[in-house]
Amino acid sequence: MKKIIYLFITGFTLFTSCDDFIEIPAYGVTDEDYVMSQTEDMVVSAYAMLGDDWFTYPFNLWPYGDVISDDAYKGGGSTGDAGDYHHLEIMSSLTSTPGAMDELWYRLYCAISRCNKAMIALNLADESTYPAKEKRIGEVRFLRAHFYYKLLMLFRQIPWVDEQAAADNSMESIRNDEYSYEELFGKIIEDFEAAYNVLDTYPEDANRVSKTAAAGYLAKCHLELAYPKNSEYQYTGTINKDHMQKVLDYTGFIVTYATRYGYANDFGDIFMPNLRNGSESIFAVQHSINDNTKYGRTNWSNVLNAPWGLFPCGWDFHKPSQNLVNAFKTENGLPMFDTFNNEMWYPEPSGSTTQKCDPRLFHTVAINGFPYKYDNNSIFTYENTRTPNTYGYYSSLKENVPPASSYFTYHGDWFACDQNDYVIRYTDVMLMRAEAFIEMDQINQALPIINDIRERAASSVNKYISYAEDFCEINKYTEFRDKAHAQQALRWERRLEMAMESSRFFDLRRWGIAAETINEYYRVEQTRSYTYYDVEKGETVTQSYGEYYKDAYFTAGKNEFMPVPYNQLNYIPGLYVQNQKY
Repeated sequence: MKKIIYLFITGFTLFTSCDDFIEIPAYGVTDEDYVMSQTEDMVVSAYAMLGDDWFTYPFNLWPYGDVISDDAYKGGGSTGDAGDYHHLEIMSSLTSTPGAMDELWYRLYCAISRCNKAMIALNLADESTYPAKEKRIGEVRFLRAHFYYKLLMLFRQIPWVDEQAAADNSMESIRNDEYSYEELFGKIIEDFEAAYNVLDTYPEDANRVSKTAAAGYLAKCHLELAYPKNSEYQYTGTINKDHMQKVLDYTGFIVTYATRYGYANDFGDIFMPNLRNGSESIFAVQHSINDNTKYGRTNWSNVLNAPWGLFPCGWDFHKPSQNLVNAFKTENGLPMFDTFNNEMWYPEPSGSTTQKCDPRLFHTVAINGFPYKYDNNSIFTYENTRTPNTYGYYSSLKENVPPASSYFTYHGDWFACDQNDYVIRYTDVMLMRAEAFIEMDQINQALPIINDIRERAASSVNKYISYAEDFCEINKYTEFRDKAHAQQALRWERRLEMAMESSRFFDLRRWGIAAETINEYYRVEQTRSYTYYDVEKGETVTQSYGEYYKDAYFTAGKNEFMPVPYNQLNYIPGLYVQNQKY
């Protein structure tokens, strides 16, 4: 039997067989033995999947990390626009049928398939003629673990398909309940450890992974496991200190040995495309407009998320919530933990500056009357909101580029930009380290970390957001009164620092407070309204929005994870089991 590879097919059907009577090579196919001999190309093929996503299956997970949480509204033209994400936003109507979840599952397994085939090719390679073999195996195992991490964090019960299963074609007999959540994490950790043990501290170039990136990911895995959950997905209340110590160990490696990394001088620098791969960037998916292809390797995961009217095409999705904006309020330079959401606050350039805020607000949220992405020639206005009667008047900043820059492209209906997607950045690592110190009852070790992050925020005004200087007031903590105060400060800091970077929901779930936080958010947001003076109409306007949250409810013990997509359950009936309560 002569084996061929169909180069235009991805996923589990990437490598297939054909009857031996086909002797003339067909267009678009090549011999499997030849492909497997192109070891470096197979590795590159696995890497290429990092940015091979689209807004219906964004690998940065913005609908799953932010829209589910209290950080963001879905946005768009209506609740029915990209309607699958509306079900994620209100949770009460979420079932296993939305196609977006199925696409994401499928595409992540396509990526894993490429990793497995690269592993097969690497195992066949002769190290005497391919001296990079050991290092490339480490890289591919890292990539496979990266994709599995996303699947596991979303779907909990997933099939583990490795290179052996790919080699013996046993994928269709592997169940998704063969391993527990903890056992699956163990397998992911094994892959990351394999990478950590052979890779260099710094990558060969920005497009490759490193020992430091593996250390950051290992810290993330152990941090997740450090909060044990019961059968209802609820935190048991007892920290696993062995896992928490691992967080300190791996973040400690980064602090001690990976000294090329550190805090960016200005918070705004982190999200400027011309400053990509700076000191914060431990692992980021690389994007580019100019890579000698028709469309470039642009960021297609965020094509929906540019504001309305400021770019040739912007569909106004992924919009910061009022709750998030309120969370940036400060009093005497410190967060307003208990009162932040008592009153709605909407800063205006000509308005009162009595209420102060954390400077990171103006790096994260586009607000009426202020420059969009620091561009004084592009003022964000009410007109740049597509449906204010549904999703309010804010837009996101971090994921986009300055409107007048050369870092975006426009193809028909789609805007795409040259912004990298961060997977692990330095401040994220330091926040994990501070969290571990606190949970290990070393709160005095966490204090300087959190204060360093706040100090960087305080110094992030003059370079980019001097127009908002009068609004900004942020101070360091003099002390943490006790462990509970330290936990509160850490969790607040993580929310503000990582806002709109797709981590919020996973943080809430890890801490065991997802249901209570999100249901309280639903309760308040459905009554939101904003009053402003419309200069053109010469009248005061009160605009309500968020009313669709009246149908929202987060069910504890269910909605912490997504349902296994219906198409996957139906692929081989009886092979996969559904997550509980769906």
